[in-house]
Amino acid sequence: MKTILKLKLNSDPRWADLASKNLEEILVDHAYCEQKAASTGISLIVHYPEKERLVDELTALVAEEWEHFDRVVKELRKRNLPLGRPRRDEYVVQLMAHVRKGGPRERQLMDQLLVSSLIEARSCERFKLLWLHLQDRDPELSQFYYELMASEA
Repeated sequence: MKTILKLKLNSDPRWADLASKNLEEILVDHAYCEQKAASTGISLIVHYPEKERLVDELTALVAEEWEHFDRVVKELRKRNLPLGRPRRDEYVVQLMAHVRKGGPRERQLMDQLLVSSLIEARSCERFKLLWLHLQDRDPELSQFYYELMASEA
């Protein structure tokens, strides 16, 4: 059963306009976000192999996130843009600071899953903003973000 996570605060409405002015940076950042999501899933599988249902769910998630990474890299190449280097994502760093260290493993897992859910919810919200904002400017990229938004929702 999928539950939709509602963010308390929406992104600044100006974000999509700013992002559309630097699509190379957005696409590179997006590629690495997909890579990090896949890596997080793998890490959770390694740390909680006894949780069979979690392993099954995360295995599917890792495959999906890696497929998204591949799609973003192909989009970069199609636009003759380099993958570039990952940047430090302060939003993610600040969220990860709320994952409690030590204590019961179940609590750590719950914290990690909640933080990951918030990151995914924000990504989905921003995919929607890009989809809508790029419809007239770059219909192909708009469709690309629509498809990713639909798969993340």
